[in-house]
Amino acid sequence: MKLNVMSTIASLLSILFLSLHLTDDILRNQAGSAQGVASLVVVLILVVWLYGTLALAEQRSGYVIKLVGSLVASLPGVLHLVGVGDVPVSQIATSSGAFFVWVVVALGATAIFSLVLSVYGLRSLQGNQSR
Repeated sequence: MKLNVMSTIASLLSILFLSLHLTDDILRNQAGSAQGVASLVVVLILVVWLYGTLALAEQRSGYVIKLVGSLVASLPGVLHLVGVGDVPVSQIATSSGAFFVWVVVALGATAIFSLVLSVYGLRSLQGNQSR
């Protein structure tokens, strides 16, 4: 499978899992009183990430957007799994069930995979320019 196709699929899955994770956070009202503004900012970030993934797929700027998005998306999964933050995985498992725990694990896995593919894509573009 081509690098660009794998990178696009991994990035799209990360966007999906991050949106599911943020939906649960909003339902728990973890964003506090600024929930509406925070939700709007999150939507704008997801739109930029989606644009970079689909419209700028094989360009340097697309790989950079995917790299930054993947780096940010890997943080919630890692933080929940190590127990840092407001809600550790053990508490999530008792309140939200296995689905949300699966989303956190899947988000971490796809985001880190997308991050690796983005770095590899940037390096391959750099190698093509030096020839």
